[in-house]
Amino acid sequence: MASDPDPERLRIGTGEREEACRVLSDHFAEGRLTAAEYEERVSSALAAQTRADVRPLFEDLPGPRPTYLLPPIEPRPHVLPAAPETALAAPAGEWSDRSKVVAGVLQLVVPFGVGRFYTGHTGMAVAQLLVTLFTFGVGALWSWIDGILLLVNGGQDRDGRPLRD
Repeated sequence: MASDPDPERLRIGTGEREEACRVLSDHFAEGRLTAAEYEERVSSALAAQTRADVRPLFEDLPGPRPTYLLPPIEPRPHVLPAAPETALAAPAGEWSDRSKVVAGVLQLVVPFGVGRFYTGHTGMAVAQLLVTLFTFGVGALWSWIDGILLLVNGGQDRDGRPLRD
């Protein structure tokens, strides 16, 4: 086949017809359609064979519309930060001068929020310290879990820059 078919001429199925009827029902419930208009449009939606047959039923109505009549969503490119090995070529300030390994190990070895003091998250560090002290050490579990997450997933410093490996 030389080219893709025109999307408007694609045949629709029962699911698409039912979706159009549900959306028309919502418009009817909102008072945008009279009972006669609603019945006429639902009958047309049930008899529709292509997207082009359904589109005129919604031209004078605001959203919502059946999902298959909406324009396709353009995916936004996901830009990943440069890997730490190439951080020298990255713009200055893109990577933190702090290490995720140091932060994670500090959280595990000294479970009083010391790793979070290291990354610059003073509020979280103080909270971890107080929880650990006031729960007689049970709150250290929070610091240990946080330390493991820092080691596995990394984290950010107080300026939002990713921690180095």
